[in-house]
Amino acid sequence: MDPLIIVYILGGLVLGIIAGKLIFAKNTQQKIEEAELHSKNILKEAELKAETIRKEKELEAKERFVSLKATHEKEVTERNRKLAESENRIKQKEQSLSQKEINADKQIKENDAIKENLNRQIELVNKKRTELEKHQEEHIRRLEKIAGLSAEEAKSQLVESLKNEAQTQAIGIQQEIIDEAKQKANKEARKIIIQTIQRTAAEQAIENSITVFNLESDEVKGQIIGREGRNIRALEAATGVDLIVDDTPEAILLSCFDPLRREIARLSLQRLVTDGRIHPARIEEVVEKTRKQIEEQVMEIGERTVIDLGIHGLHKELVRMVGRMRYRSSYGQNLLMHSRETANLCAIMASELGLNPKLAKRAGLLHDIGKVPDEESELSHALLGAKLAEKYGENPAVVNAIAAHHDETEMQYVISPIVQACDAISGARPGARREIMQQYLQRIKDLENLATSYQGVEKAYAIQAGRELRVIVESDKVSDQDSDKLSFEIAQKIQTEMTFPGQIKVTVIREKRAVNVAR
Repeated sequence: MDPLIIVYILGGLVLGIIAGKLIFAKNTQQKIEEAELHSKNILKEAELKAETIRKEKELEAKERFVSLKATHEKEVTERNRKLAESENRIKQKEQSLSQKEINADKQIKENDAIKENLNRQIELVNKKRTELEKHQEEHIRRLEKIAGLSAEEAKSQLVESLKNEAQTQAIGIQQEIIDEAKQKANKEARKIIIQTIQRTAAEQAIENSITVFNLESDEVKGQIIGREGRNIRALEAATGVDLIVDDTPEAILLSCFDPLRREIARLSLQRLVTDGRIHPARIEEVVEKTRKQIEEQVMEIGERTVIDLGIHGLHKELVRMVGRMRYRSSYGQNLLMHSRETANLCAIMASELGLNPKLAKRAGLLHDIGKVPDEESELSHALLGAKLAEKYGENPAVVNAIAAHHDETEMQYVISPIVQACDAISGARPGARREIMQQYLQRIKDLENLATSYQGVEKAYAIQAGRELRVIVESDKVSDQDSDKLSFEIAQKIQTEMTFPGQIKVTVIREKRAVNVAR
């Protein structure tokens, strides 16, 4: 290579290196200056922030100082106020004590003066008493001379007169107390009875003497009757129930006054119809099985009733008789429902009177046990029930309550009248028992006759089964004011003179008609 070219190249490299160093030095210097400037700016900002923070802290310190100073001044003021109040109270107490001392001195002086005055009055009274005793002695002597009686005789006559007068007044007061006690006792008794009735709401269902047995078709009637009626005769002989097969479609009537027999006949007939084999031998077999099943149900009903009422220790025979009540009725009222209701009423009433509710409930449940005996007896149901209860070890109070609930024996225990009252309450509930037709008609007639007995009554009608009485009066004899009075009087007379279930509404109707004829 040419040496000249090499020289040029080396010279160019040297110049490039020198120029690069100069440019690098210049850039470095510029960056250093910028960094110094940036650092100065940062220092200035830091100084500004430090100054701001210092001023804020100074302000906060001043505010806290002012707040603490105000709180301290407030506490000092409050303390000074309490001290001032305490000083005022102490001053007032000192003044009050000073005033009391002054008043006490005055009172002592006044008491001394009163005492002196009282002593003078006592001396004067003693003198007057002595003079009065002398005058009384002279007066007594004069009276003895005039009356011809000594002082002792006059005193005895006066004492006797006062004694007689006091006895008369005492008898009057005693009678007033007795009347008031009776009135209060009647009122309290009514209150207890009403509360007891309201707390015991029992379902009422009239028992009938006829049961309807429904059939799927009338073709079954022929099988039940049998050849020449032998099946129906066998069924009636086995159950003691009359079977009435008439023109009623798909139905047979079972008639008997004993609900237990009717139930046995119904269940037996149902089994026979379901089985399809109906002949005398099969009828006797089914009736016997049904009777045993009913006996088991009777025992189960009795046990469930005793458990529901919370009665313990009852003999098994009595439990069975309680179950038999389910299939007995009294004037259409189911005997078991009646006995359960009576038991609950007795328990509530005994509790209200502070007696033994369990014993009263036991007597109430068993009071009609004589209506379901296994054997016929000439005794009344009350006496027979008492005999059975005594036989099976019942409490003497329960035995007496059963025997006396129809007043056939004397009541010897407190629960006896309770059982009697609750028995009457249960039977007298509206709808509980079937009323005999003759009694119903007589009651309707008595209602109408009672209304027509008043002057001015034209007609009287008892409607709604005797629950309402409508009275039509003559308008020229009875005014509007008299109508109100007549309605009240009739209602009061019905209430006091008649026995009726529920309530009776009395309506007086007065109509004025003016009639003229144009010719």
